[in-house]
Amino acid sequence: MKKYTDDELKQRLTSEEYEVTQHAATERPFTGKYDQWWDDGIFVDIVSGEPLFSSIDKYDSGCGWPSFTKGIDDDNINRHVDQSLGMTRTEVTSSEAGSHLGHLFTDGPVDKGGLRYCINSASLRFVPKKDLEKEGYSQYLELFA
Repeated sequence: MKKYTDDELKQRLTSEEYEVTQHAATERPFTGKYDQWWDDGIFVDIVSGEPLFSSIDKYDSGCGWPSFTKGIDDDNINRHVDQSLGMTRTEVTSSEAGSHLGHLFTDGPVDKGGLRYCINSASLRFVPKKDLEKEGYSQYLELFA
C-alpha cells in the first residue's frame, strides 16, 4: 500500500473524512451516507482500499452509524482499547492504513455472534457488487452467490 503524506491525505479526502480517519473524530449520528445504504457490495477503507465489511453483514442497529456483525477478514481490522470520553471502548482501525473506523460493541444480534461494528461512513468507500471485478475485488463476488 502506498503511504500518503499528511498533505496528500488532506488533498484526497474531505475534511470530515480526514478528521475521522486520521484524528479519530466521529461523524454526527444519522448523517453518514452509508447509515441507510442497502445495496449489495463491499465497504473498503477510504484511504487504502483495504476490504473491511460486506453489505451482507450490515444491519440497522438504530444507532445512527452503519453497523456490521463482522468484518470481511479479521486480519484487516485492528482492535485497540480506547479510554477517551471517560469510558472504556474498543476502537477499530484498518490494518494497512491505520484509519480510524469506529468502535466495536457487544450488543449486536445474538444470532450473528453478538458484535456490533459501529463505523463512520466517512472512513468507508462502497464498491458495488457489479464493480467488484473491475476494481480488483473479484474474490468477494462469492459472498453474493
